[in-house]
Amino acid sequence: MPALTPPPPPPPPPTTFPVGAAALAQNPDAARLQRLQRLRRATQVGFFILFLVAPALNLLRFDLHDTQLWLLGRPWHLGIDAFLRHQASATDAALGIVLRGILPALALVVAFLAIAYKFGRLYCGWLCPHFSLVETLNDLLHRACGKFSLWDAAPTPRGDRTPQRRWWPLFFISCLAFGFTWAITLLSYLLPPAEVWGNLLAGTSTPNQARFLVIGTAVFTAEFLFARHLFCRFGCAVGLFQSLAWMANPRGLVVAFDRSRARDCRDCATPQSPAGAACDQVCPMRLKPRNIKRLMFSCVQCGQCLTACDSSNTARDQAPSLEWHIGLDAVRETLKQRQHDKG
Repeated sequence: MPALTPPPPPPPPPTTFPVGAAALAQNPDAARLQRLQRLRRATQVGFFILFLVAPALNLLRFDLHDTQLWLLGRPWHLGIDAFLRHQASATDAALGIVLRGILPALALVVAFLAIAYKFGRLYCGWLCPHFSLVETLNDLLHRACGKFSLWDAAPTPRGDRTPQRRWWPLFFISCLAFGFTWAITLLSYLLPPAEVWGNLLAGTSTPNQARFLVIGTAVFTAEFLFARHLFCRFGCAVGLFQSLAWMANPRGLVVAFDRSRARDCRDCATPQSPAGAACDQVCPMRLKPRNIKRLMFSCVQCGQCLTACDSSNTARDQAPSLEWHIGLDAVRETLKQRQHDKG
């Protein structure tokens, strides 16, 4: 009698991803990260609006006509005018410069760098109006061609999106519109906004104003089209000094990677990143979040890599392999990185 062969095992079920409310209900950490991203976008939008209206409200601008700095709705004086009118002594004028000019500026710089020392490029990822436009243009370009930058070697697939050429005009128009918005806003920080906009709408802009708007619009449009990531990573002095302060602090906030689970990253995927390496694909600065800290010099602490990692591992009932660490945990991460490099 021939031996009976057991039936073949059933094929494994396809990988499914809990989505929407079901995913958030299964994983409280996912819900927290989603709320964090919504909060980040809200702070970006709010700061971008503040950036646009600050000159009109005299919250911050320097009037070239009167050589006058406006701050929080009031003119900011150093006491030099009183000295020139012989109403104050040289000592009073010097004290005014120190107390009203140098010390406030120094305090602002120290506070800014202290935040960067502990948290890295927090301003870039959570407030910077330029970086909020970078993320917006990344999304529009990806809808048009599947890439987040014109210099990407290959498209980045997303399971919920198919590139469509109809997005190209909107991408180019957005770059032009943002370039003009940037140019006229910067001009309004130097000249009275009513004068700038009044002359523009009436077609009576001075030659210097017209040249500034034309050249500024062309430069900013080209930057948004071709070099927005390069500017953020290498051309922005504000971002550079934040990164230098952060790199000097081994206890600073860092994205830590559990290297003992590196094998799990081989089949990492989410609905948005079906090809795997979800954390790499969502980084708006085009970085590799699993790298060591010195290779994450331009990290803006946006947390999108953590959200993607959590989403991928939730589908496999696993804990995320990327986490934010700060303090002693960040020091331990640095030591692990050094040991890994030596090994």
